[in-house]
Amino acid sequence: MPFKETLAEKVSAIEAVIRSYLPEEKGFQKTVLEAMNYSVLGGGKRLRPLLMSETYRMFGGSGKEIEPFMAAMEMMHTYSLVHDDLPAMDDDDYRRGRKTTHVVYGEAMGILAGDALLNFAFETAAKAFPLAENPHNVARALTVFARKGGIYGMIGGQVADVEAEKTPGSEMTEEKLLFIHEHKTAALIQSAMMVGAILAGASDDDTHRIEQIGYKIGIAFQIQDDILDVTGTMDELGKPIGSDEKNGKKTYVTFKGLDGATEDQKRLSKEAIEALSSFANRNPFLEDLVDSLTGRHK
Repeated sequence: MPFKETLAEKVSAIEAVIRSYLPEEKGFQKTVLEAMNYSVLGGGKRLRPLLMSETYRMFGGSGKEIEPFMAAMEMMHTYSLVHDDLPAMDDDDYRRGRKTTHVVYGEAMGILAGDALLNFAFETAAKAFPLAENPHNVARALTVFARKGGIYGMIGGQVADVEAEKTPGSEMTEEKLLFIHEHKTAALIQSAMMVGAILAGASDDDTHRIEQIGYKIGIAFQIQDDILDVTGTMDELGKPIGSDEKNGKKTYVTFKGLDGATEDQKRLSKEAIEALSSFANRNPFLEDLVDSLTGRHK
């Protein structure tokens, strides 16, 4: 089956998993539940749960304990986007072609929806314990999930990003930008792939190799985002183009130029694919997925 058709089937299956773990919209807290579901169901590539499930398969995983983590990962990623879009942060009105959560539900409910998604992500991931043959692996995976999304991962990158933009006298450097990309973007990709490996019983050495691969994928993915903000269109991205320039943000393109950024993006993608192909049990679809990130326009 062609890659695009296989991808569509896998993403459709992931959508079903995510929906099965979303909260029912009822009770006095109904509004925040609606805002949570609106945010999660707003589309997206479902890249992180897809990377998680395909890494799990590559290491021989075949159980159901991966599913709560897949849903939890998308909840954590979505909460970060909801908060990213807030007026105090990037102040964006559109994401994935739809009005952002705070525009639809108000700023206060946008904050609460993000908070709720983060908390519910851990509640959801914990549902993997009774599904697993080895609960110790679930505990190890949960530790990675927490750390990569926290102050030593995504939140740490967000802090550096906010300070670089909004703190007087703080200058964005290439070193700081790479720190931000590694923590704000690559950390959740590392988390997704490491969780998949751990739940499938991968060794510590192999899990560390996956972490390094996740870094390369994450940086390449973010570089492509920076490129698309310059070269993309509103229809392709689902949000206004040139938002980085509008907000005065220095990006990878700022430091390397379009040609240099494109070259580095392709090199990192190639290195990640070569590293994935070195494992005994290869997953050709996973390799093709990483390769597809190079030419994406969304």
